[in-house]
Amino acid sequence: MESYPTWPNMATMMFDLAKKWPEKRLLRAYRDNAWHSTTWSEFARMAASCARHLRAEGIAAGGRVVICAENRPDYPIAEVALMAIGAVPVPTYTTNTVDDHAHILRDSGARAAIVSSGSLADRLSAAARKNGGLDILLEMGSERWNTILADTWPPDDIERQAATVPPSAMACLIYTSGTGGAPRGVMLPHRCILSNCRGAFDLVRPLQLKDEIYLSFLPLSHSYEHTVGNFFFASLGSEIVYSRGVEHLAADMLTIRPTILTAVPRVLDVIRGRVMTQVARQPRWKQELFNRAMDIGYKRLDEVRLSMFERLIDPVLDRVVRAKIRDRFGGRLRAAVCGGARLESDVGRFFLALGIILLQGYGQTEAGPVISATRPEAIRIDTVGPPLLGVELRLAGDGEILVRGDLVMDGYWGRPEETARAIQDGWLHTGDIGSIDEHGNLRITDRKKDMIVLSGGENISPAKIEGMLMAEPEIAQAVVAGDGRAGLTALLVPAEGHDEVSVALALTRTNHRLSVTERIRRHAVVKAFTVENGLLTPTHKIRRMMVIRANSEVLARLHG
Repeated sequence: MESYPTWPNMATMMFDLAKKWPEKRLLRAYRDNAWHSTTWSEFARMAASCARHLRAEGIAAGGRVVICAENRPDYPIAEVALMAIGAVPVPTYTTNTVDDHAHILRDSGARAAIVSSGSLADRLSAAARKNGGLDILLEMGSERWNTILADTWPPDDIERQAATVPPSAMACLIYTSGTGGAPRGVMLPHRCILSNCRGAFDLVRPLQLKDEIYLSFLPLSHSYEHTVGNFFFASLGSEIVYSRGVEHLAADMLTIRPTILTAVPRVLDVIRGRVMTQVARQPRWKQELFNRAMDIGYKRLDEVRLSMFERLIDPVLDRVVRAKIRDRFGGRLRAAVCGGARLESDVGRFFLALGIILLQGYGQTEAGPVISATRPEAIRIDTVGPPLLGVELRLAGDGEILVRGDLVMDGYWGRPEETARAIQDGWLHTGDIGSIDEHGNLRITDRKKDMIVLSGGENISPAKIEGMLMAEPEIAQAVVAGDGRAGLTALLVPAEGHDEVSVALALTRTNHRLSVTERIRRHAVVKAFTVENGLLTPTHKIRRMMVIRANSEVLARLHG
């Protein structure tokens, strides 16, 4: 593929590629104790069949439809079907609570939902009862769903309808947490996702990717996986293999032996930790071999000249040490892309020293979501690389990162004032503070907004959780922390007349009302935040970052 093709929308892209590669494998998933593949032609037939039936059910152009499912072939089939008839998929997390779903249904106005299990159907139904119900609720894998996918007619009629959907039409509505707590619907038009795909193609061009195997394990409701795992790698002719779940990821990598992988910092950190633990249990001579192999790897990374002896033993050390660790990824990994949260430099350097091409990306849902990434021919892992092709990037006077181009969202659904604040003169105000080095690489230095991004890539609004905690009569003040960490911690101030035990009970009650990723794992009871100690503004608003800095030692112990 010499240049990236031009398509008007994502559905047309997928149908065009199905004509190009009818018998090529597109999707692979595990069910009934075996791996099953779906070819491009089968995918196109089922997506067209699904589109016809959804249209007949009354889903029309512009209609929002919630999709709540684990990664599986039915997911892109449903999405492409909806996109082909001009409807708008609303991807949501399977971990969402009933209240989370109720907010999304109410805010988006969705009257239809497609789910992957009976338990998820029950949760959506409970949420819908708070909003006047659902007109359509479909369960993947059910007899009705199988009928919806069963048409054997060629997809020509749906292809023609898809071709009428312009690049400016909304491709999907993805909800992301706002600093005020309530998730906001990000309106992503087709041009936005296509811009990301075009920029990503230019990024990976030096790798000369062809017929790759991509292991998908981040949720498809996550904006990164939605763009990259649903569309981009498919457009290169890669086979998309759905992991059986994070708990099976290590085994899946050995079975699938992917050539391309998306990683979040948490996964890389866990793998590195396991490697170091196992090395520490080895005899001293094996530890010395490992240390020598890594030393040479770091020297190569830092472009330090190797001695004659090091050049002689390097191939041997690569074969007996580094390759054994690379085998944990299946032994065929050509490149891994890390995103979703901040990657600590020492973690990235560890994998680069092992001989793994590791790229780090930066972005946000409002930008499709990829804004920049390190390039394989010039990896500087302490940065997030230069902006993608077609992305304009500059820094405001206070260092805030501003972005302009086709990748920028149309705005927040039903929130014109917030949209106007986020996009000014065509520039998306990311809320992140950065700097640009002499090579044009972007470095993220701070977060202007108070969002928390966990090491697994989950975006959490502390304001929402803090509000729920302070609504408990036992808790007077609360600050939630955890940026770049595996989970959340909280600094809690007891209300008058209450002690640590009652605070802990109140926290437990709050956790029961939160999704898994939003729950507080550890907490500490601390002294009150006051105007006098500088932790409250004169209008008695909590200075979150000052509270976090003032309690840095406490938080360090909590994060342990």
